[in-house]
Amino acid sequence: MTSVARAFGMRRIAYVLGLPVVLFGIWFLASAGSENFYAPPLRQILRSFADTWTLERLDADVLPSLLRLLAGYAIAGVLGVAVGVTIGLNRRVRATVEPVLEFFRAVPPPVLVPVIMLFAGIGDGMKIIVIAFGCVWPILLNTVEGVRAVDSVQLDTAKAYGIGGPARISRVVLPAASPQIAAGLRQALSIAIILMVISEMFASSNGLGFTIVQFQRSFAIPEMWSGIILLGLLGFALSLLFRLAEGRALRWYHGLREAQRKA
Repeated sequence: MTSVARAFGMRRIAYVLGLPVVLFGIWFLASAGSENFYAPPLRQILRSFADTWTLERLDADVLPSLLRLLAGYAIAGVLGVAVGVTIGLNRRVRATVEPVLEFFRAVPPPVLVPVIMLFAGIGDGMKIIVIAFGCVWPILLNTVEGVRAVDSVQLDTAKAYGIGGPARISRVVLPAASPQIAAGLRQALSIAIILMVISEMFASSNGLGFTIVQFQRSFAIPEMWSGIILLGLLGFALSLLFRLAEGRALRWYHGLREAQRKA
């Protein structure tokens, strides 16, 4: 049984890493003889990667970026779920605020960066607000839809047993809506990475986005490409961590779907 589980795990790792390895191999071979200043060989980019992203550089630029991303993402998660549950449980509130929500969701967060800078300055607060503003909408709207889709029989049963208020939300509503909430959190994570980079391109003095732009402006092209690769690796790692956390938190849901598929 252990060997079967190990083989299954290796197969999953092969599925996850197979395509990126193939694409990097194609890039390496296709760019091997490149003499284009703006598209150097991957071999040269990888050499500059090792020279550029030292522990000091990671501590000075990558760590602040990750902290801003996590702060904005956490704020968006708390606000999105809390407001989404409130709206989803109240039909009148939903009918009132839905046009406003659709309006703000349609506004691209990068457009608001100059406006947010006027109120929050150019420090970390501005970047965190930009990330939180862009991430909150998929979480909020998915939470609303998840709460609306909760089985009325479950709600009536909870009411019959005297389960109401916060207990009903924590024991009935949130578990039932958690798959939809997780979908919103997954969408928000990719948005958070994008907004982290964009916000650091405006009046910043550190961060991954700032560093990549500085390399581009100083025509340090291999270093610029190495920063882009690092950004992709960070996105891949965060996505993988989220999938692991989601799989653990929603183990019951995935088990139920698997049982239904086999039935």
